[in-house]
Amino acid sequence: MKNFLVHNDDVKQEMLKSINESSIEDLFKQIPQKARMATLELDDAISEAQTQRQIKTLAKKNNTDYISFLGAGTYNKFIPACISQVANRFEFLTSYTPYQPEISQGTLQVMYEFQTMICRLTGMDISNATMYDAATACAESILMAVRISKKNKALVSNKLNPEYIKVIKTYCWANEIEVSFFEDFPKNTEDAACVLVQNPDFYGEIKEFSKPDTIFIVCVDVSSLSILEPPRDADIVVGDVQTLGIPMSFGGPHAGFLACREKYMRQMPGRLAGRTVDADGNPAYCLTIQTREQHIKREKATSNICSNQALIGLCATLYLTVTGEKGFRQAGYLSAKNAHVLSEKLAQKGVKTVNKNFYNEFVIEVEDSDKFLSKLKANGIIGGLKLSNKKILIAATEMNTLEDIDKYVSSL
Repeated sequence: MKNFLVHNDDVKQEMLKSINESSIEDLFKQIPQKARMATLELDDAISEAQTQRQIKTLAKKNNTDYISFLGAGTYNKFIPACISQVANRFEFLTSYTPYQPEISQGTLQVMYEFQTMICRLTGMDISNATMYDAATACAESILMAVRISKKNKALVSNKLNPEYIKVIKTYCWANEIEVSFFEDFPKNTEDAACVLVQNPDFYGEIKEFSKPDTIFIVCVDVSSLSILEPPRDADIVVGDVQTLGIPMSFGGPHAGFLACREKYMRQMPGRLAGRTVDADGNPAYCLTIQTREQHIKREKATSNICSNQALIGLCATLYLTVTGEKGFRQAGYLSAKNAHVLSEKLAQKGVKTVNKNFYNEFVIEVEDSDKFLSKLKANGIIGGLKLSNKKILIAATEMNTLEDIDKYVSSL
């Protein structure tokens, strides 16, 4: 345990001597005095018991009793209690990013099952074992398309989640890729590496797209695939798994995925788990087709992603396993039903829904967004996300009851 003890003066002097410095002050002499902090303005130290009381006092300021109709990429979904019980077991919690992967057979099997489930949902041939989130999955899919097509231009829908667009702009700027944003689906796409759309889009609208003359990337709400057809015309499908058993947690962390056609497999970023047999003929799992920079590809790596969100991927896998096809479909159906019931009841109040076709998220037009949302908040309801002075984005899930919907409407 001595490695974890505070260094005494003798040890400090020995360390300084090894680098030819006489004092700690000399160690930092190249840093200008004006750039240094004179003191850290910290409170006096308190005991652990006092710290616990102070944290509990601060925690009580968080009001978690609101009825939520927020969406925009993070959703209030039902999470079976068994998920956290399994995911928090030390066998998973301590090996979620296995750097000696074949030792972690349980984690690798979960990755493999996750990939299988994503392929079944999206209609794609192959999936990776999660990515950081949907935003990075979108950006990495563009980089992937550029590598495949040898073209340097991406066409991106401006109805993509604004957070995803920011990440795309950063990635593409750093890689000198031209990005053009479109309102209506482009007709001439031959000179582009890819076309990227979100369906349902950020505003909840569901659309049908024709396959463009280039790589077609579709960003999906994976929970919508419980009742909507998968985007089989796509070449690459990306998205987020937050709706699969992951709490809202003030906006994160999330996990993304990237699935594609088999012919593009070797250009996929991130990790890919495979199943084989060991020397005794028993099933065995391993990381395969290594395209990451710390493995065989090195400077030819497809991405600088050096980890994945396997622990969150585990939660998503457990969620789909526990709910099953019937439960997953039921949750999607209830989400859509609640959203449409709310839209219809708002229409009876004279509140217009902008969308024509939507899954569980839609935009309304009001006289004053701030007044509209403030009135709801005063009644214990987070009514949606303000888009502008007259538009609000509303989401409903299976967690919203008919009583919640009636309270929403009656509060106006």
